Amino acid sequence: MSTPEIPAGTWTIDPSHSEVGFSVRHLAVSKVKGQFQTFEGTLTIAEDPLRSSVEASIDLSSINTRDEARDNHLRSGDFFNVEASPKMTFRSTSVSPDGGDYKLTGELTIKDVTRIVELDLEFNGTSPDPWGGTRSGFSATGEINRKDFGIDFNIPLDGGGVVIGDKIKLFLEVEAVLQAA
Repeated sequence: MSTPEIPAGTWTIDPSHSEVGFSVRHLAVSKVKGQFQTFEGTLTIAEDPLRSSVEASIDLSSINTRDEARDNHLRSGDFFNVEASPKMTFRSTSVSPDGGDYKLTGELTIKDVTRIVELDLEFNGTSPDPWGGTRSGFSATGEINRKDFGIDFNIPLDGGGVVIGDKIKLFLEVEAVLQAA
């Protein structure tokens, strides 16, 4: 597999052209989707792209599931406890080839708990933008168990089961802008 053609340098995530989303099972019959509205990050692309790194920070209070009461509950101590731990962070530890795509491994921290996570990463290419800059695009997916981060609130159902699933699917669409040297 050849490594992608992406200029080495520092790239910043453009939040207006990016998305950090998730889905979780609800009542074992559907999935609730949401996203975080406020986030930032930096990609440091090395001459050898497999030696590149990513650092990102997500404002947990910016959660949006299209239900204000649910979002406020998710911000509370039952879930994210944003007053004590307002940010979720990710710091990559490696990038490796995976078929025609990549695996991005790193440390995800939520509520002061850090766990290693692996994301399936797709490089979508680079393009000049209308303002004289260069942009690159990436898609990433992964899955975490919320209980691994101390997020274990749930409501049991009559007859068995619970309201909220433990597995959280992550979806990221990232557009990054190359910074001038």
